[in-house]
Amino acid sequence: MTFSEFGRRVSQNASGGTDHGKANNLFLIGGKLKNPGIYNPAPDLSKLDAGDLHYQIDFRQVYASVLKDWLGADDQLILGKSFTPLSII
Repeated sequence: MTFSEFGRRVSQNASGGTDHGKANNLFLIGGKLKNPGIYNPAPDLSKLDAGDLHYQIDFRQVYASVLKDWLGADDQLILGKSFTPLSII
């Protein structure tokens, strides 16, 4: 599992790059995934939040699923509350 804690803005800044945004990709790679592939639709570039993409899946749902279903850990104890699990592993 790889995840970056910051996303990228959609528009270019003065240096020709992009600034930090709110949403980013999270990758799960492995042969035990129940449904390999992309879990959410492409971002809607016409519905930005002050120039940032909207995230579609809360990364804590993925963390909770990995903690509980893959590692056998108490996801609620580790994350401090309950998050709706995803059927990924």
